[in-house]
Amino acid sequence: MPEGTGVLRDPVALAQALIRCPSVTPIEGGALDLLQRELSALGFQCHRLTFSDEGTPDVENLYARLGTAAPNLCFAGHTDVVPVGDEQSWSAGPFDGEIRDGELFGRGATDMKGAIAAFVSAVAAYLAERGAPAGSISLLITGDEEGPSINGTRKVLTWLAERGERLDACIVGEPTNPAALGEMIKIGRRGSLQAKLEVKGVQGHTAYPHLADNPAHHLVRMLHAVTAQPLDEGTEHFQPSTLQISTVDIGNPAGNVIPAQASAAFNIRFNDSHTGAALEAWLREVFDREIAQAPQASYELNVRVSGESFLSPPGPLSDLLGDAAEAVTGRRPELSTTGGTSDARFIKDYCAVAEFGLISQTMHQVDERIPTAAVQELSEIYRRVLEGYFA
Repeated sequence: MPEGTGVLRDPVALAQALIRCPSVTPIEGGALDLLQRELSALGFQCHRLTFSDEGTPDVENLYARLGTAAPNLCFAGHTDVVPVGDEQSWSAGPFDGEIRDGELFGRGATDMKGAIAAFVSAVAAYLAERGAPAGSISLLITGDEEGPSINGTRKVLTWLAERGERLDACIVGEPTNPAALGEMIKIGRRGSLQAKLEVKGVQGHTAYPHLADNPAHHLVRMLHAVTAQPLDEGTEHFQPSTLQISTVDIGNPAGNVIPAQASAAFNIRFNDSHTGAALEAWLREVFDREIAQAPQASYELNVRVSGESFLSPPGPLSDLLGDAAEAVTGRRPELSTTGGTSDARFIKDYCAVAEFGLISQTMHQVDERIPTAAVQELSEIYRRVLEGYFA
């Protein structure tokens, strides 16, 4: 771990140093220590915030702010990373930060230590050229984005509100670009509903089905009832909602036995035509109707909504990001709401938010990597955003 220093003006070197911190959720791994040293050297006031919740691990977070005046432009990100998987399958050590053939390898290179490094480097360059901004720059960095997302960004935002501290705009550094830097800015996200459906019947012999009630048959019929028709046709800024079955489990090893229960798990990614509560009510209405045809059977449905759909309408922040990205890459980013969930779902309740980061092609994969040129370009894009925002 480098000693605190002074400012790593090279975003690739800082990304390497962050990758070398093995911060698999919820382990801090030294990544927040490193960022705190670098940001303190730039003049930021740093707060280390540890939150806990019953049944979940403690999580360390970092909020750093330079300046006290408004407006406050925040960069939000996470230093936690997903597990490396089969380490023997990596061609480079997942926490070595190796550069080979112009690419930086390591877990978190794209998601999202590279973007954090690019922003910190951009801030250092901006301060060296322009001095302190007419306002504030802040960073909200969590160690809980890839995990339950309970003791991270959401609780830091509550802590800020209780202090009377306001965010005026926020850039989230998620890897939003599918194949090349400058392709896509996220201005919203679909909601996500995870459900487990368990149907209970009456066990029996397959030769005597009239003495049993097969829950697998009811499960298939119930799933068909919610997948036979599209949920919607999409909206102005969102693609159509989808329901995808992820597993069907019966756990019956005997071919001549009608099982006693059968279960399935599925996920709904939904647009702004729906809410999580409305979708749950619809599921229960459909399943109640279907199970009524089987008086000996019953079902249980457990639902968890990890985030509602949201849209941060196009405006000054997305325009500023688009202008900066186009100036550096020659591409005008598409404004999109595709992909999974992110911590922007919490931030949108506090200020305008837009997501823009590196290229997503290798995130969470073995040999996660990013071209070093893309990290340099992203830092330049962020620097231009800072200039434009505080102009």
